[in-house]
Amino acid sequence: MSPREPGTPGNTPATGIHGRAAALRALKDEIAQGPDEKSTAAQHAKGKLTARERIALLLDEGSFHEAEQLRRHRATGFGLEDKKPHTDGVITGWGTVHGRTVFVYAHDFRIFGGALGEAHAEKIHRIMDRAVAAGAPLVSLNDGAGARIQEGVTALAGYGGIFTRNARASGVIPQISVMLGPCAGGAAYSPALTDFVFMVRETSQMFITGPDVVQAVTGERVSLGGLGGADVHAEVSGVAHFAYDDEETCLEEVRYLLSLLPRNNRETPPAVPLEDPADRSCEALLDLVPADGNRPYDMRRVVEELVDDGEFLEIHERWAANVICALARLGGQVVGIVANQPLVQAGVLDIDASEKAARFVQMCDAFNIPLVTLVDVPGFLPGVAQEHNGIIRRGAKLLYAYCNATVPRISLILRKAYGGAYIVMDSRSVGADLSYAWPTNEIAVMGAEGAANVIFRRRIKAADDPDATRRQLVKEYQAELMHPYYAAERGLLDDVLDPADTRRVLVESLRMLRTKHADLAARKHGNPPQ
Repeated sequence: MSPREPGTPGNTPATGIHGRAAALRALKDEIAQGPDEKSTAAQHAKGKLTARERIALLLDEGSFHEAEQLRRHRATGFGLEDKKPHTDGVITGWGTVHGRTVFVYAHDFRIFGGALGEAHAEKIHRIMDRAVAAGAPLVSLNDGAGARIQEGVTALAGYGGIFTRNARASGVIPQISVMLGPCAGGAAYSPALTDFVFMVRETSQMFITGPDVVQAVTGERVSLGGLGGADVHAEVSGVAHFAYDDEETCLEEVRYLLSLLPRNNRETPPAVPLEDPADRSCEALLDLVPADGNRPYDMRRVVEELVDDGEFLEIHERWAANVICALARLGGQVVGIVANQPLVQAGVLDIDASEKAARFVQMCDAFNIPLVTLVDVPGFLPGVAQEHNGIIRRGAKLLYAYCNATVPRISLILRKAYGGAYIVMDSRSVGADLSYAWPTNEIAVMGAEGAANVIFRRRIKAADDPDATRRQLVKEYQAELMHPYYAAERGLLDDVLDPADTRRVLVESLRMLRTKHADLAARKHGNPPQ
């Protein structure tokens, strides 16, 4: 029997496969356009892109595969039974970034204000599960009004499922949250559980309780931006790792970050062909870093001189600026850099700097990114506020992170390395694989003047000229215990380097450590200081 022709009984254009395929294409085109032109115009009027426009900027052109495009909620009551738009306010799927698979979900604010209901949550749960199963990064594009009030506790349960999956995926696949609109109440905890948070100025906010509630409870008057805007979270709270002026720049930087991360914890970050010579001499370092330990300099310029092509991505650039955390490449391979910043509080470690660096070290260790630590630290910040706010337990987070890390670890002491801060900044004694120093290094329990004042207190007090005696004893202490080869002579350094040779030595050392293997004791998990 020959196939029926279009238009014959049983295979009319309306009911046959050709007609149904055409109807499906029309339906999907309609869904892709969004609910209506008015809602799209309203989104653009706020300076915001639509969910699909955002996905198009994030992923490689033409690579997006949407999942559950036809999904609709099944809730009733409060008028929901009369309004059942496709996608239910969230677009989920996968595509590629620089040719590598990435999973994504994006709230569509044009539908229910991007609020989360049962079907909405189930779509997110499923794409999160697929990301873990496929071993690929997950990016969430957040622009939602929180839980869908009309669906009650069912919506809240949906958030519980997201939080559980965030926790289980932690350290397994990279999770990136991009805040492109409001994120209030319990919904804010999902971004907080992820590895990186991006925000856009003016249009994105995050807070647990809004300005109205804050004013009602505490009497404090504050704007949306002043309570939970991008600059607040990038500079004050430390919730946001990155803040940008517009969505296009923000999403381009997300793509750049993804290029520096592995797909999952079983892989290493992607390498690139080396164009910047591995043995390039860094003569500029001789002039960048003053030998006088009391003179400040910009550690970013040191990092720029050392890494491939001078390019690096700083994490939490504006929060706890006394320590630098950055991703870069050395010899074509991705590394994580932790460095004290002498331009800010002389590079001292405090509560925020310790927590910032600790989280970064843990992220690098989870995703097989070697660590290079650049040390120029005068100690921990003294003060009643620091002690009362828990510098002991919170500073210990950085110590715990380094001690627990099994990736290749190299430390380089440029100048000062005093007291407990020296130990915490990945010293040999806490497990650094290689420890180097420049001939300007000063490794000691404390600075020479402070040490002399303690050791020779009585002798200085009894002297005819206490100031002259103090200066002499300080010189003696420096010559005896703080000369640049003291630690190397006692096996606490692998070598003292000519600063110009630093890049070559680091690249060669990382190449040697690439096959490092380390096992931790069997345990369910550690109990890090909180």
